[in-house]
Amino acid sequence: MASTFSNVGRSQPTTTRVLRVLRHACAWLVLLTVAAACGPRPDNSRVRLPAPIESTTVGPGDVFSLEIVGEKDLPKEYQVASDGTVDLPYIHRVKVEGLEPQQIQALIRKQLVEKKILTDPSVVVSVQTYNSKRVIVLGEVQKPGSFPLTPGLTLLQIVSLAGGFNAIANKDRVNLTRQGKEGPVTVVISANAITEGESPDFPLQAGDRVYVHQRVF
Repeated sequence: MASTFSNVGRSQPTTTRVLRVLRHACAWLVLLTVAAACGPRPDNSRVRLPAPIESTTVGPGDVFSLEIVGEKDLPKEYQVASDGTVDLPYIHRVKVEGLEPQQIQALIRKQLVEKKILTDPSVVVSVQTYNSKRVIVLGEVQKPGSFPLTPGLTLLQIVSLAGGFNAIANKDRVNLTRQGKEGPVTVVISANAITEGESPDFPLQAGDRVYVHQRVF
């Protein structure tokens, strides 16, 4: 009888040790799982993304400024209508869809001369907003959606336009998808590396898609 009680007494420390080992094993498993899910911070210098193609042709919804030197009382900003035209001073409705800013300048100047409104006008056109060219932002940002491309727009700037990262965003896992010559290309970018000065920002082009992943808890 005494021997039986002795064996029971010895089994309790053994059980405690086994439970302790199991708890440690589970803790390591969790850490390894999180590490595998998160992975190391992406090295932005290794990102291979097709260079952005700059397209400056205007389309419906785009806004540009127009200045005819010497004509100070004219409106400064104009928006392209859904049919690709714009109503301009003196020459009225003109088709501008698909034209570059310098081509619009030349067209307006030609019309002003041909209509004998001005003899040698100096015309300056500058696009303010490309509403016809857009970038999509999805995932863990405050306001996911589609945003107009503005000249020089970058990855961090588009995230800012989307209200910034939300509380559960993984700033080291930002996908950027761009249409390349052989199809779409997706790269993983660390926004932290950009904000911390370790990497330059990434300029965007029309049609880019940005997706911000969720942090693993």
